[in-house]
Amino acid sequence: MYPLIFSLVFKRMDAEDAHHFAFRFIRLLPTLGLGRLVESFTKPSESLAVEALGLRFPSPFGVAAGFDKDGYAVRGLGNLGFGHVEVGTITAIAQPGNERPRLFRIIGDRALVNRMGFNNHGADAAVGRLSRLSRRRHRPVLGINIGKSRVTAVEDAVPDYERSTRVLAPYADYLVVNVSSPNTPGLRGLQELDALAPLLEAVRAAAGRTPLLVKIAPDLADDEVARICELATRLRLDGIIATNTTIARTGLTASAAEIERIGAGGLSGAPLATRSLEVLRLVREHVPADLCVISVGGVETAADVQERLDAGATLVQGYSAFIYRGPTWARQINRGLVELRRRRARDAASVAA
Repeated sequence: MYPLIFSLVFKRMDAEDAHHFAFRFIRLLPTLGLGRLVESFTKPSESLAVEALGLRFPSPFGVAAGFDKDGYAVRGLGNLGFGHVEVGTITAIAQPGNERPRLFRIIGDRALVNRMGFNNHGADAAVGRLSRLSRRRHRPVLGINIGKSRVTAVEDAVPDYERSTRVLAPYADYLVVNVSSPNTPGLRGLQELDALAPLLEAVRAAAGRTPLLVKIAPDLADDEVARICELATRLRLDGIIATNTTIARTGLTASAAEIERIGAGGLSGAPLATRSLEVLRLVREHVPADLCVISVGGVETAADVQERLDAGATLVQGYSAFIYRGPTWARQINRGLVELRRRRARDAASVAA
């Protein structure tokens, strides 16, 4: 039914309005008493569980940062079958983000462009909600993604991130330093090693025992990716997330006029898949085998997720395809992964026989 609903309803709505409409439904699942009922159809198979970051993930597949900015729908997303939810990006200081329109669908390419600008209510406002959530036993793994406040100068980024870390790390199962969004002026410059090393050192100290990861852009050159991997290893970070959205517009079938109409922003979805996979393989080559690597970018099917796992990902995240696949997306992925593994086992047994 969802493709029909998308075509008749959501496709005709502003992309951000459609997101808020669906988000309200997901957020209400637990409070309406529907969560456990839905979960009876979506719960991942026990065979999919992954041990990483000292945590047990019910499925290797989770929701990337950006879908739930402030942590309002974590339980509902868990009810839909996602093994973990990364909320944010949350900044130390509340901010409205960029002016609308700021979220755009490129339907023919199964893609999105966003220039949201880290719209969120700020770290302090999230504390009560995330504190209550962290104490719940029945919930997905909770990641918290933090970024630089727009009003904070780049040269003052370290204390800004430190503040968010001190406020939020106690309630995170894992914490992510986002230095790779293209929608905050100057942010991506923090990926340069001279700026990144002191930032990660400071956040590492402020995070205490909370596992710490850094999220990188797909637009980095290969040698830059390698150097960040070496830095993450030297600083004993717990993981790397690869990748964020891209500022490139290569590989699109959309017309030049449509791309120009949409304008600036980070591109995500299917066109990002090739580069995201390349960066994943590069990261895995340059980090220890036990370092957690989370792959995100262009993932839509169970086969896509399994390809990332085969390429060395510990966990996989998605977001953009949620718009095109609908509320059963995580269920589709989880069921598909089980079937793929059964086929592999049967094929291996057949060859051995």
